[in-house]
Amino acid sequence: MNKSGVVTGAERIESAFAHAKAEGRAALMPYMMGGFPDPAASVRIANAYADSGADLIELGVPYSDPLADGPIIHQAATTALTAGVKFEDVLDTCRAVSDRVPVVLMAYTNMVLGATGPAAFAERAVAAGACGVIVPDLPLGEDEETRGVLNDAGLAVVPLIAPTTLGERRAEICRIAAGFVYVVSTVGTTGERQEVPAHLKELVEDVSSLAAVPVAVGFGIGTPDQAAEVGQFSDGVIIGSKLVRLVADAGDTDAAVAAVEQFLGDTREAMGA
Repeated sequence: MNKSGVVTGAERIESAFAHAKAEGRAALMPYMMGGFPDPAASVRIANAYADSGADLIELGVPYSDPLADGPIIHQAATTALTAGVKFEDVLDTCRAVSDRVPVVLMAYTNMVLGATGPAAFAERAVAAGACGVIVPDLPLGEDEETRGVLNDAGLAVVPLIAPTTLGERRAEICRIAAGFVYVVSTVGTTGERQEVPAHLKELVEDVSSLAAVPVAVGFGIGTPDQAAEVGQFSDGVIIGSKLVRLVADAGDTDAAVAAVEQFLGDTREAMGA
């Protein structure tokens, strides 16, 4: 708790990982694009995630130039932006589900800085119930003032580590991590892959030895079996493009909700319900 007796975002995230670990499994952490395919559907999908056993939700904020995202998530962002989705719409989704499941926003630096600055971004996110934020283009050493503002506001700033992040830099990122460390399974952008990379287990074990917080893996995980495999050696499994694709391919909101519920139910069972 902070000095005011309020449970912090980092503590809620820690509790979610601890709950999953107590059940003998990794945390299930589905990603969704906020406001996609429309704001009302986004709220229903977020609740479907919670109903289907999500331990945390990664909630993407639509952005026109998402450098870390592959074509499926990029297209979802474009669709949302074209339909007029704003940051407040994404916060509405966060607000609708944040009392059930810890929500971590996925946003880019320009969106955090915005017109009013990181303090205003953080204030709005915390007011909507967000526990943390992932900013993939906020690398260590580039803008530590922004990271400090977000942390001070109560958001756990989750860092990313790629297979190409080596040596002292890897150790330093683990040292400043809040909430959890996001290990990128492979070099490149988000998207489903055919196989779990052979090097991944060794990478996760090394990061775990350096970090005081849980270690979750994302990028490339698109099947229940892959999630179960990665969950054997990580604290959390993040699934993004597969779920966004299911929503994009669904004919309507009811079909989208049914599709994500089926997939997450199967995944949770494979990981150990």
